[in-house]
Amino acid sequence: MCIRDRPRPEPLRFFGTTWVDHDHGYTPRRIGVAVGSLLAAVASCLVLRFAYEGVALAGTGGFVTVLVVVMFAISSALAFRNTWEGFTRRADPDRQASLRGLLAIGFVGSLLAYFFRSLTEAPGEKLHRAEYEAARTEHERRTARRTRNPSKKRRRS
Repeated sequence: MCIRDRPRPEPLRFFGTTWVDHDHGYTPRRIGVAVGSLLAAVASCLVLRFAYEGVALAGTGGFVTVLVVVMFAISSALAFRNTWEGFTRRADPDRQASLRGLLAIGFVGSLLAYFFRSLTEAPGEKLHRAEYEAARTEHERRTARRTRNPSKKRRRS
């Protein structure tokens, strides 16, 4: 069996392949990702607050202010859901491309999804682990050596 033929784990952002055996600083990385994503979400909320104050100071009226708040709330909820689902199954590239603008507006939801997932595992670890285990099982099945010569197999009479 050649080592190059074995399936290799796919690296995760910020974790590389440490998620496979939870070694080489996996736990501190998870803590860092959780803290970093939460801090980024808080900073983003502060930026959105300044934007809201700018809209309110412009005197555009209550309708526009409510529209902006609702837009960011819905976009963040959709971005959270999309990011959360992306941790458990592969995303459709065409759907991702069509949602790119909406997900950019709802970046706070994506940051929060990343924070909550990193409390239990590396974001995307469950999906990558399932795919890696399936590839390893398939590889083992394909490369299993026969113990006997199949041509000398006794036939049942």
